[in-house]
Amino acid sequence: MNDLERSTPRQEHPVAYKDTANRVASASGVRFAYRDLGPRTGTPVVFLVHLAGVLDNWDPRVVDGIAAEHRVITFDNRGVGASTGTTPATISEMAHDAIIFIKALGFDRVDLHGFSMGGMIAQEIALAEPQLVRRMILTGTGPAGGDGIKNVTRLSHLDTLRALATLQDPKQYLFFTRTDNGKRAGRQFLARLKERTADSDKPISPKAYLAQLKAIHRWGLQAPHNLSAIMQPVLVANGEADRMVPTHNSADLARRLPDSELVIYPDAGHGGIFQHHEQFVAKALQFLGRP
Repeated sequence: MNDLERSTPRQEHPVAYKDTANRVASASGVRFAYRDLGPRTGTPVVFLVHLAGVLDNWDPRVVDGIAAEHRVITFDNRGVGASTGTTPATISEMAHDAIIFIKALGFDRVDLHGFSMGGMIAQEIALAEPQLVRRMILTGTGPAGGDGIKNVTRLSHLDTLRALATLQDPKQYLFFTRTDNGKRAGRQFLARLKERTADSDKPISPKAYLAQLKAIHRWGLQAPHNLSAIMQPVLVANGEADRMVPTHNSADLARRLPDSELVIYPDAGHGGIFQHHEQFVAKALQFLGRP
């Protein structure tokens, strides 16, 4: 335990993510903001968040669902939200920072859940330090050099403008389909994000957001990684109509990973795991609980 953790009030088994205390861990000159909930037995699950995401952007139904049986750690990477430092402009540097954070908490083995950009970071962690990772859940994401990933910047800018023009949150367009089911799921998801009413995280800064966009663009232009080197069990999940990271990238991931299974949710986009959170949590718990 580091000094900053000792100065943070302990909160044993909080009942819900919306009530989980903010904490700080210090490592390599960075103060990492994080939240920690769930039972203190077994392998912890570290959540790696999406583009522009901070602690407050995780769906509480997903966090609480997995934390019912596993310790869950969410955190802001370097330069994001309440974490200090300068945001890296490559996925590999983000993975390096995530490894530093994980080790600062004293963990020598973790499970990873990476959503979107977080799934890219998770792949890099598993390749860089395979002994650190027991299992991975990769959602709404794709491999280095994946088809269409280089277009995330253009889509993000376009849908942000659409959202401004219609007085909506950009995630309504980026994460969900434009069907009646998709629109309704988007509204419900955004309402859940507002359940936390105190001790909110800081929003991402424009500078950090632009650095993340650059990192994702570079990831999309990279030569493909040798994913056969990732021997851990991997659950890959996405919606059938992901515009941000086109869904066939999920199928490509699952095909190239030696020990993987693929779940595709119907009438769902990039945020398919949030739209179908009940089914996703059940599948994730089953996957994480296997011997």
